[in-house]
Amino acid sequence: MKKISFLLLVSILQSCQYFEKQVPSEKELLDQQIKEINWKEVDQYPSIVDCEKLTNPVQQKQCFFEFLANTIQQKLSVDTLKILFPKLDTIEVKVTVNSNATMQFEPQFPKDTVAYDTIKIDSILKIKLVDFPKVNPAIKRGIPVKTQFILPVIIKTEK
Repeated sequence: MKKISFLLLVSILQSCQYFEKQVPSEKELLDQQIKEINWKEVDQYPSIVDCEKLTNPVQQKQCFFEFLANTIQQKLSVDTLKILFPKLDTIEVKVTVNSNATMQFEPQFPKDTVAYDTIKIDSILKIKLVDFPKVNPAIKRGIPVKTQFILPVIIKTEK
């Protein structure tokens, strides 16, 4: 009976080793999560209240970009750029939506641009785009994040 008890005890102790699992370290888990994240895409693009009513993410994105382009176009079409730069019909604007919902606008010009006073255009953009409507930042994994994109804005609409 002692031999059977001993064998039973030994087999139970050895079987306990089968239940032990290797728990990955915190660093390994973090590294794995970081590799799985697509840093080029956000889960939800920046938006405004009117666009958030749409359920389709593609439509929300399109709504936001149309709103942004139209709003910038309206604010810039008032007078200044048309008068100072009559040949300028489209301007590319680098839009930055920060995680705290603030926005920055920076004109983008080809490297060899000498036809326009880039400093003057930059200052006009900063003056005209001050009172911009509230924009909600992009979301990545439930956290507001900074996003940047280049947006072509048409200055001249009529001839």
